[in-house]
Amino acid sequence: MDFLIDVMPEPVAANLLARLARLETVLLGHFLQRGILSPGIGPVSAELRACGTAVTLSLPAQDSTMLHHAAGLLRPGDVLVIDRRGDDIYACLGGGVALALVNSKAAGVVIDGRHTDTRELVEIGMPVWSRGASALTTRIQGIGGAMNAPVSCGGVPVIAGDAVLADEHGVVVIPRGELGAALARAEALKEITDRTIAGVEAGERIGALSGASAIVAAKLG
Repeated sequence: MDFLIDVMPEPVAANLLARLARLETVLLGHFLQRGILSPGIGPVSAELRACGTAVTLSLPAQDSTMLHHAAGLLRPGDVLVIDRRGDDIYACLGGGVALALVNSKAAGVVIDGRHTDTRELVEIGMPVWSRGASALTTRIQGIGGAMNAPVSCGGVPVIAGDAVLADEHGVVVIPRGELGAALARAEALKEITDRTIAGVEAGERIGALSGASAIVAAKLG
């Protein structure tokens, strides 16, 4: 396997990322049919969030050479999305690499695989989502890897330059060209949701507020 490094993607527009950062992933999960990563990929700390531009990485099972190199190429606001090519044993990221990513001001890391040094990651403050911890780690073997090539992460195709939002509920990846429409729909849904919650807090029935009770009544006819 060779090494491949494609050009860094254009960052997602700051105004769009600012709107995305105000949302929760679960709100997008109410209507998106794709882009929601497997729930097996979760945060190492529920308090942390990440929102930014996807930079992709493909790593073979035992080799983290490309990750160490890529850590020096990341920019502020990048979210590193790592495809472990099916490996579910070797942890490719721990405290040392996370500290390097903090230095680069990366927004976060999403791994379709394992991490290690959980406590250090939390203390360092680097937002990380993975399939859990492992004591077995990758090594600098020089086998190969790819940066900014299309990858698969959590069952979702990810292209460098996509928008990424991650929080305690999971990870959402939105293609750049679909971001504006997704934001408009999510913001409209948030307004409806906020009104519904306010109504429930005031003692109204949620079925009446959501329209569910009217549908049931019509079916019972």
